[in-house]
Amino acid sequence: MSDYKHYVGLGVAGNFALHLEQAGESADFKDVVTDDPNGPKGVFPFYVPGREGQLGVYPLSSDTIVLPKEECNVQPEPEVALLCELEYDGEGKIISLTPTAFGAYNDCSLRKEGAAKISHKKNWGAMSKGLSDTLIPIDRFEEGGIMDRYRIASFLRREGGLFRYGEDVELLGYSYFYGKLIEWLTNQINTQNDFGPLEAVGEYLKTAGYPKEAIISIGATRYTHFGETNFLQEGDEVIVVVYDNDRYCMNPVLSMANKGELVGKEGISALVQKVVRG
Repeated sequence: MSDYKHYVGLGVAGNFALHLEQAGESADFKDVVTDDPNGPKGVFPFYVPGREGQLGVYPLSSDTIVLPKEECNVQPEPEVALLCELEYDGEGKIISLTPTAFGAYNDCSLRKEGAAKISHKKNWGAMSKGLSDTLIPIDRFEEGGIMDRYRIASFLRREGGLFRYGEDVELLGYSYFYGKLIEWLTNQINTQNDFGPLEAVGEYLKTAGYPKEAIISIGATRYTHFGETNFLQEGDEVIVVVYDNDRYCMNPVLSMANKGELVGKEGISALVQKVVRG
């Protein structure tokens, strides 16, 4: 998957209730003060085109997750990603952020204590992230638009069994969504400082030459008990599916996932990744 090498990759931390607690990351944000205690905690980079170091390594794959060489727990994070167009003013501040498409995303993350920044757990090399090949055009990113009727679910296939990994939830369950999310994202990117686990993302955009397109993952959903307590192993298969709830309900989606029939279905963005050892 090389179509998005010129896009900047950003993620939203803490945009679904209880996920940070389940992931053991809430303590990372103990000193981060937000206007809304129930809102997202910050924006993190996972890929910055042209940047030196790990953040400059293109991490996306639509079919593979490569485990890091270091011994570390690795956990999928089922999310929705937005393809967005960015517009800047003369001072380099974002004045317009417009989502154009959405789809299934895996913000696969290292679970290790003591990482200074969120991004240090997000990109450990090529094929450390996942984005579906099937993205769905957005008619309008507001109430009454296509995303009103979509849900997200995720599964892990292991040793012949298929297990629910994340809860099956509606996209409207995100803490910040639609206009509220766009307003928050724009302000956060423009004003976020290097503090605690967060980084000055606006400065990264400047050094990258103000990219006009972005992939923004808007937050991981809650895990099932199995998902919270099981980490990736070589040979696993991670499945994230974003589906139209007017066309499908949970049981048919589960059946299609079990049979390997999700890809290419109308009203579905599916991401299926095989886990291999690096």
